[in-house]
Amino acid sequence: MASSSSMLSQRCKYALRAAVHLAGLSEQEGCARIADIAAAENIPHKFLEAILLDLRKAGLLKSVRGRDGGYRLAKPPEHVSMGDIIRVVEGTIAPIRCASRNRFEPCEDCGNPDECVIRWAMVKARDAMAEVLDRCTLAEAARRRRTLGTPLDFVI
Repeated sequence: MASSSSMLSQRCKYALRAAVHLAGLSEQEGCARIADIAAAENIPHKFLEAILLDLRKAGLLKSVRGRDGGYRLAKPPEHVSMGDIIRVVEGTIAPIRCASRNRFEPCEDCGNPDECVIRWAMVKARDAMAEVLDRCTLAEAARRRRTLGTPLDFVI
């Protein structure tokens, strides 16, 4: 029996939950502190700190200093997709490295990637996944979360 594994790492799931949390903030709320996001999303504080820093370095988040500071999205949530977050955290959406557009690495046992039928299928899978994930915005995810009234674990 094959072991069950996930395309998304736990780190990526945390990043998505934190990003959707930020997308759900009202204009009045503005920013969210790391401790508040960690508590609301059940994410270890230290782990979340590193994730938010990576998302900030990638230009997806802004940090605001001061008493009312914290993190917020750098762009409107309608302009940030699940695909954007996944690419920052995982590096690629491709199911295998040889199918990646930006991080291509040939398989060790492959003679010619251009003729490999496994890679051919994985490139098709990558394209389909990227198309869907790039259309799933954080704004839509936040609306869906409010509508369902469930933790994001059940939505992702």
